[in-house]
Amino acid sequence: MKNKQSLLVVGLVVIVLVLIFSSRMFYVIRPGERGLIFHTISGYLDKDNIRGTGLQMIAPWNKMYRYNVREQPREETMDVLDKNGLSVNVDVTVRFNPVYNRIGDLHEVFGTEFVNTLVVPEVRSSVRQVMGRYTAEEIYSTKRNEVESSIIEETAIILKANNIDMRALLIRSINLPAEIKGAIENKLTREQEALSMTYINERERLEADRKVIEAKGIADYNRIVSASLTTNILKLRGIEATNKLAESANAKVVVIGSGKDGLPLILGGNN
Repeated sequence: MKNKQSLLVVGLVVIVLVLIFSSRMFYVIRPGERGLIFHTISGYLDKDNIRGTGLQMIAPWNKMYRYNVREQPREETMDVLDKNGLSVNVDVTVRFNPVYNRIGDLHEVFGTEFVNTLVVPEVRSSVRQVMGRYTAEEIYSTKRNEVESSIIEETAIILKANNIDMRALLIRSINLPAEIKGAIENKLTREQEALSMTYINERERLEADRKVIEAKGIADYNRIVSASLTTNILKLRGIEATNKLAESANAKVVVIGSGKDGLPLILGGNN
């Protein structure tokens, strides 16, 4: 009887302890999350056994860190200096997620606040470094794609080295002081007008060249034809034409040899 009572007491104690420590023993890892266990007694961070989705049970004296491994965005607005020291305001959006099986290394170096301690500072640093190599005009217009590509490449490398997978980085807007923006836009307008005038001039030059070539071709043709029209050929062509007229159904009188240069002379032409 006493043994049964002892077992009952022990069972009740265990149940009470489970209820008390259940919040520290049972964790639900939701989709898009991963779990990382820290053994508080030994001070060991279990980086090799990342917990997946579902109900997870750990010893109550250990600690579970849950990480959001979904792709997540972060928007940043910053003022940077261009190559000439001009202030440029930039809005940037970065999309990223932790590398699923490397959250232990990420936690060991940066902790759960890795977005603020790693992602944001590195994005800001890359944007400042890259834009500092270009002028405001290049950033705003002529080399904007090159600037964006360089920022993406350099940011992705440093984040990847720290177990962050950068999905995308977008420059949403670039804002310059009004007077600088106006000067750049006026310059671009003048350049477009100059290119348009160059195109028109080139088109007119090509048309003039075409007309010169055409006129030269006509002159060459006339020269060749004139050189080939000798007196005998003209007489032959006249005789051939007279023969065709003589064979015509129209009434006429043809006098052979009475025309100029000995060509036949047509005296009549009535139907």
